[in-house]
Amino acid sequence: MKKTYRGSCHCGKIRYEADIDLSAGTNKCNCTYCWKMRWWGVGIKPDAFRVLAGQDETGYGFPTSKFGTRAICRQCGVTSFGWGHIPQIGGDYVSINLSCLDDLDPAELVAAPVRYMDGRADNWWNAPAETRHL
Repeated sequence: MKKTYRGSCHCGKIRYEADIDLSAGTNKCNCTYCWKMRWWGVGIKPDAFRVLAGQDETGYGFPTSKFGTRAICRQCGVTSFGWGHIPQIGGDYVSINLSCLDDLDPAELVAAPVRYMDGRADNWWNAPAETRHL
């Protein structure tokens, strides 16, 4: 069931809301970006995402046609969401950094299924051999 969550960067200049169904699953990946950022995300469709404040504070990092673009706050440096287009997952998407959701109850996060992806080997549809560190 979808629920509307509010999220922000660390300093709060960038704020957004997103309609998310955590029971549909979350994602952890071992690619170098996700590994270094400790990204635990969830993918949603763009119409389920709304920037409320700080669009002008958003710098853009990691823009590639292969993976997508991540939004970085110019003030605090936190990456709270990203977006892109990957045909294999249904086209346009927004990826939410779950640690940036301000009103997410830890119990909801613990109960959410996790899908592991071996991005380091470009094997996105399968889990890596080891996932305990993710």
